[in-house]
Amino acid sequence: MTEVLFLAHRIPFPPDRGDKIRSCHILRHIAGLAPVHVACFADDEGDMGHEPDLAAVATSHCLVRRARSLKLAGVEALASGKPVSLTAFADKTLREYVSRVLAERPIGAIYVFSSQMAQYVPASFSGRVVMDFVDVDSAKFEAYAADARFPASLLYAREARLLSRFESDTARRASASLLVTPEEADLLRQRLTPGDAPLILPLCNGIDTDFFDPADMPPAPEMAGQGPQITFTGQMDYPPNVAAVEMFTHAVMPQIRAVFPTARFNIVGRAPSSAVRALDGLNGARVTGAVLDVRPWISGADLIVAPLTIARGVQNKVLEAMAMARPVLATPQAATGIPARDGYEIVVADGGEALARQALALLHDTVRAATIGQSARAFVLEKCGWAGVLAPLAALLGLDGPEAPRVAA
Repeated sequence: MTEVLFLAHRIPFPPDRGDKIRSCHILRHIAGLAPVHVACFADDEGDMGHEPDLAAVATSHCLVRRARSLKLAGVEALASGKPVSLTAFADKTLREYVSRVLAERPIGAIYVFSSQMAQYVPASFSGRVVMDFVDVDSAKFEAYAADARFPASLLYAREARLLSRFESDTARRASASLLVTPEEADLLRQRLTPGDAPLILPLCNGIDTDFFDPADMPPAPEMAGQGPQITFTGQMDYPPNVAAVEMFTHAVMPQIRAVFPTARFNIVGRAPSSAVRALDGLNGARVTGAVLDVRPWISGADLIVAPLTIARGVQNKVLEAMAMARPVLATPQAATGIPARDGYEIVVADGGEALARQALALLHDTVRAATIGQSARAFVLEKCGWAGVLAPLAALLGLDGPEAPRVAA
């Protein structure tokens, strides 16, 4: 019986942020196809507390608390000539677990989630390797380098250069490489040497349309009273999210409040950075920090915004809001990989002035906004269910033959 080894840079539980949502659904899907062994990291004690969730899905697992600081990883990376992204996720315990599983179990395929984990695939492994890059991380560091000041710009440029080389080598090694959008897949292809012909495919994110259902979902009580309500959701120590809410608070909200003086901008998400916390109370901004359930903050919004200027892959926050039938106003970067029609299922605008203009138009025309929200829900129901999105995985992992096992997740 063929079994699968699943490598992830972060435990897939709880599925409460973009990468965990994707990895959780993929892991559960693979566990429904074959026994799966999981090696992954925990960011903190909260992650460690979800080890029982991992054990319920995996035939065996190794969960390691990642304790190496980014500063130490950077020093080690400079000394070794490797990307910081790799040294930050290098661990002896995890490597020993991988070696033991490969030696003792009939592993026919390895699913690698995020490029940092490709370092654990032995060169001697002869089975299938499915590399889920999700995004081209080196491109993200290129964008950071372009925006940062010296010496940070130099460090980001180094990371981009070394990581790009590693990504290319990994894609050549893999049986198939997956990216979250066709655009990301094209970007990776462009970075390979002419003549290389690895299999590079888009595997888009899905959405749990039963969980993100607007029916019987009342707004958050804190949203009562003043309005209209505008909401942004996300991990609030992630630099692109921080930059997005700073821009919207400073550049867009004053224009909205000139027309709607009591408009509120809800910044909803865990671990708000000091820069994000400083926005609380400014131009109608409200910083909530972590919330038990993000859906009431989406349900109670007159408008969901995703004003990211640096974005890689499909934004789960956008799909979640669309699934809940809310009108979404996004930048072109945040809308990438979602084939919704501008003005019908989503509204796209670039820059502070355009975002303000479109936001005001939607807040004024509530009938149009509601129609866009309903069309967004219909779009997601038709095209973005996880079962359909993940259907190709069985063939990519070699688990689609008549002898392929089928076990309960």
